[in-house]
Amino acid sequence: MKMKITFMGAGSTVFARNVLGDCMCTPALCEAEIALYDINEERLKDSEIILGAINKNVNESRATIKTYLGVENRKEALRDADFVVNAIQVGGYDPCTITDFEIPKKYGLRQTIADTLGIGGIMRALRTIPVMEEFARDMEEVCPNTLFLNYTNPMAMLIGYMQRYTKIRTVGLCHSVQVCSEKLLEKLGMEDKLEGRRELIAGINHMGWLLELHDKDGNDLYPEIRRRAAEKNATEKHDDMVRFEYIKHLGYYCTESSEHNAEYNPLFIKSRYPEMIEKYNIPLDEYPRRCVEQIKGWEKEREDILKDGKVTHERSKEYASYIMEAVVTGNPYKIGGNVLNTGLIDNLPSDACVEVPCMVDANGINPCHVGRLPVQLAAMNMTNINVQLLTIEAAATRSKEKIYQAAMLEPHTAAELNIDDIKAMCDELIEAHGEYMSMYK
Repeated sequence: MKMKITFMGAGSTVFARNVLGDCMCTPALCEAEIALYDINEERLKDSEIILGAINKNVNESRATIKTYLGVENRKEALRDADFVVNAIQVGGYDPCTITDFEIPKKYGLRQTIADTLGIGGIMRALRTIPVMEEFARDMEEVCPNTLFLNYTNPMAMLIGYMQRYTKIRTVGLCHSVQVCSEKLLEKLGMEDKLEGRRELIAGINHMGWLLELHDKDGNDLYPEIRRRAAEKNATEKHDDMVRFEYIKHLGYYCTESSEHNAEYNPLFIKSRYPEMIEKYNIPLDEYPRRCVEQIKGWEKEREDILKDGKVTHERSKEYASYIMEAVVTGNPYKIGGNVLNTGLIDNLPSDACVEVPCMVDANGINPCHVGRLPVQLAAMNMTNINVQLLTIEAAATRSKEKIYQAAMLEPHTAAELNIDDIKAMCDELIEAHGEYMSMYK
């Protein structure tokens, strides 16, 4: 029987092109049936045209591409899928992302990305989990043995929910693990240490810690990293100052960018210390800016592609095709994956979603035991895990009370607002999101 790969949220055209283009460049996957699912007809059509062109230009039209529009066709899109890739964004940039930034701003709460933690991350999880729950019920019925590869944020909350409350085999994938040490060494002028380096990364999504980094001869690179990072922060403005402060005060670097990490703790965005925004080069309202740029850029890219149909593709660093290839061929491949903490990180809770090294083979995803994190790193992770677990609880129980609790324990929110304002802001956000959050009572 032909292998089937279903892509949920195929209107994320650039991302669908990368992941599915990768599959078409992979001998073990290139003849698959590809099912594109979305609720936006225009974006779905764009993806079908572009992927059709890639299939023709780099794959001799060996893949079969089918489209499925709207909830009524969702089950058929999923039926008998061997792999399901998820890249949905419930409510999109307009109105939902805009709402997640503008309402908190009225309360004096500023954010940078708002898709992982913070009040924006909480709201995004609460409107996405009910949709993913519907996906899971369909998959349990029509493709119960599938492997669900999730790219949608907030990763730890969505995966934590899927792994605890559904029967579907699930792993969460992020772009930041595979480029973490490479980008760090490049920023510090240590490119000569890239080849043959060995690393260990573990923690939680977007705050996975680069615990160990050795060069090809086994020398510890951290002493030199710590020295150069401190010097760079002291002498120049750059776009990674928050994470370099992590190195200085916590001893370690982490996976996701400084603009993300600026809002995962109460230390950098503070109304009492407005000068810190400039000092640490923190881009407030960064995600809405990016969305506007991406939308503009996409219009132009779309015209160029549709005009000459000459689009091609080379396999990217995205994990998805390598995971599918490892499962299909049995040839092992190592990833950094988001999975339930089944005794993997000893000093984080068992119901937390953690990001750890995983070996992938014909048996699927096999996470590796890491042991204990340095206490300060586990503590920093815990401030985020508390919010993730309460948000998952809110989604599972549909309880507004639990939403308030998640927001009250969210580090940046709690550092800026009192309880009354936190509750009022939550109520206003829930109301503004309308249908997307009408299930929370």
